Amino acid sequence: MLKKLLLLTALVSILTSCGGGTSGDTKPTVAFVTNGVAAFWNIADKGCKAGAKDFNVNVDVQMPTNGVGDQKSMVQNLLTRGVAGIAISPIDPANQTEILDEAAAKTKLITHDSDAPNSKRLCYIGMDNYSAGRMCGQLCKEALPEGGKLMIFVGRVEQLNAKQRRQGFIDELLDRSNDPSRYDAPGQELKNAKYTILDTRTDQLDSGKALSQAQDAIAKYPDLACMVGLFEYNPPQCLSAVKDAGKLGKIKIVGFDENAATLQGIIDGHVYGTVVQNPYMYGYESVRILAALAKGDTSVLPKQGVLVDIPARKITKPNVEAFWAELKKLTGN
Repeated sequence: MLKKLLLLTALVSILTSCGGGTSGDTKPTVAFVTNGVAAFWNIADKGCKAGAKDFNVNVDVQMPTNGVGDQKSMVQNLLTRGVAGIAISPIDPANQTEILDEAAAKTKLITHDSDAPNSKRLCYIGMDNYSAGRMCGQLCKEALPEGGKLMIFVGRVEQLNAKQRRQGFIDELLDRSNDPSRYDAPGQELKNAKYTILDTRTDQLDSGKALSQAQDAIAKYPDLACMVGLFEYNPPQCLSAVKDAGKLGKIKIVGFDENAATLQGIIDGHVYGTVVQNPYMYGYESVRILAALAKGDTSVLPKQGVLVDIPARKITKPNVEAFWAELKKLTGN
């Protein structure tokens, strides 16, 4: 009798670890893995949960705190548990092909937010980051029509979305042709007759370091005219640094994403504008597609190419309040 009880306990443990349940829950489990921890991903989490409800699956949202190694461990654990699919935003796609292909061989693998084009993922959910970078460059031109000196701030340039976003911004600002394959390495000054991009500062997704990088740039370049933040937390840290330096209105700020401080900064006139993605739909669409694939339905995959396009939008003072109201309705905040 004791032996049977131990076997039953072991079986329950295995079912639970694989996403099954102890109360007849036979819904498949899919996973959504981010590239870090940020308010941006909290919005995506809301979309994941809505998708799980609508498409009758369980969803496990995981946010790595320690970079590539942490993300790799999460993927390996999810594969061990036997999840039905994984949606991931790769941190360093060029050096993560092996683990991504391992995942693709064992489950349904898609990417979101940032792609890994050399991996065997089935599709990529997100925006065209190069085009979005050009949109950010357009905002900068509007904010600084007479030109000036700028500094770019971003978490890391290893991520494909950061690399493409940054390059699109540079190419737009310097009036270059469209070329997503072009790459200007950080550490050099880039300029044309009107604009000078002094450098690109990275912070490895450390918001404290992002603030100190912004403060240092203001101190080092008294004629700095614009700060450009390419990740969700960068514009708020730039805004804090500008406020502390007493340079509100003197240094323009443009950026990416819908951090509450960024949106309030636009309303207050301290941030010119931001290019927003749609993290809620990144989560929702990831779950929708993985749920279908788990049930053998491949019709959800793009008919041409691999992009499931969720277009970017420019948010400035005329449309910020309507956008924020829409965001609050989606997230329940």
